[in-house]
Amino acid sequence: MSEHDWLVEKFEAYRNHLQAVAYRMLGSLSEAEDAVQESWLRLSRADTSVIENLGGWLTTVVSRLCLDMLRSRKSRREESIETYLTETLASHEDRSDPEQEAILADSVGLALLVVLSKLNPSERITFVLHDIFAMPFTEIAPIVGKSEIAARQLASRARQRVHGTRAVPESDLARQRELVDAFLAAA
Repeated sequence: MSEHDWLVEKFEAYRNHLQAVAYRMLGSLSEAEDAVQESWLRLSRADTSVIENLGGWLTTVVSRLCLDMLRSRKSRREESIETYLTETLASHEDRSDPEQEAILADSVGLALLVVLSKLNPSERITFVLHDIFAMPFTEIAPIVGKSEIAARQLASRARQRVHGTRAVPESDLARQRELVDAFLAAA
């Protein structure tokens, strides 16, 4: 077996995992496939002799590609997945065959994407990798370009936003306003 064939076989073993990571981050199957394909291109050009953990390396590459795609999407002000959710659900509502049931099951994934759309790209990647794929913060931190503590904070903030809770309770905000007013009055 040639080195290229060995590399193809190893990559294919991780393809489903990479596809799942990319889809959960991007919310688009075609963009997820693009990210996975780009990771293959980068792997095929890389010096694989220095890669100790191929699965970790590929997950990192796909996550960074997704982060770049999310940032690019934000800078181009592309529409959110929320606009497509209603259309997708409505177009599949009246069908009851197995294929349509599978599509409906995918709509649960779309609902998750609507929730994830509330998060900025770094929060989304940290949340998905840690809370959905149980990846440790020590591995997530380099992917998002933050310290391990900052990655933990991103995940915490993401969880609060996903659950719909405010980072600072309203009562604390009222107390903070009092303190600011007292400070300004004294100054």
